[in-house]
Amino acid sequence: MALPQSKVTAQGQISVPAEVRRKLGIGPGSVLEWEQDGEQVVVRRAGRFSSVEVHAAIFPRKPAPRKLADLKRAIGRHAKAKHAGR
Repeated sequence: MALPQSKVTAQGQISVPAEVRRKLGIGPGSVLEWEQDGEQVVVRRAGRFSSVEVHAAIFPRKPAPRKLADLKRAIGRHAKAKHAGR
């Protein structure tokens, strides 16, 4: 089986073959990292993390579930304290 290939344009741009895009799960807006290793260049999808993943990594303990009434009271206290004296 032949390896996927790309041509470099005069502006230095390349197209990533569809097979590679599918395997790496990349699409418009994806960021690729290029690493030179001697005479070879390794191209990989840059790691992306969602805010949920970052939060889970920083705060691994799952918070206790809260009731809607508790959240409303907390919001009310915060708003009252923030706007007190206005």
